[in-house]
Amino acid sequence: MSLADTLASLRKIDLNDLDMDNLGAWPPAAKVITCILIVAVVLALGYNFYLKDMQTDLENKQAQEETLKQQFATKAFQAANLDAYKVQMTEMEESFGAMLRQLPSDTEVPALLEDITRTGLKSGLEFEQIRLLPENVQQFYVELPIQITVVGSYHDLATFVSSASSLPRIVTLHDFDISRVSPDSGAQLRMNILAKTYRYNDKGLQQ
Repeated sequence: MSLADTLASLRKIDLNDLDMDNLGAWPPAAKVITCILIVAVVLALGYNFYLKDMQTDLENKQAQEETLKQQFATKAFQAANLDAYKVQMTEMEESFGAMLRQLPSDTEVPALLEDITRTGLKSGLEFEQIRLLPENVQQFYVELPIQITVVGSYHDLATFVSSASSLPRIVTLHDFDISRVSPDSGAQLRMNILAKTYRYNDKGLQQ
């Protein structure tokens, strides 16, 4: 039967004449259309109740696969560079140890004060005050503030600041305050400065 014949047969079909209890007596064109509709409904139901879940599961598995590939690539890179990491870690430990050795212990603080005083005197300064302030405890270190007041020329003050920053032990300088000693003091200046040194807080590391 040609397509034209089929279409012509469909035009002649009266739905009221179709007996649902006697499908075999239906015209061939009606049977074909009914079969197509049944197949379409079965396929739609099969996709919604079976294939759709499988498609979702497949997409999840593909996403997991991509994540695992990225993790594998990262771990493969780390494994390939493990020796370099070990060397770098050793260098960091040595550098950290060198920095710790620059932090004075409690017993070394008086010697540090002597170094600061000696540096100031060599710079041509006169000390009016050098006083330890209360410690400031941090997690991995303890900050030791030292209040210093010195008198000298601008050049002498600059020399002292440069020399104090170059001491073997770590010393940082903060809160500069420079003023003229008196109106008739000429080039004499007074400098208040807060020096800070540090010591290692092993108790903080244990916490």
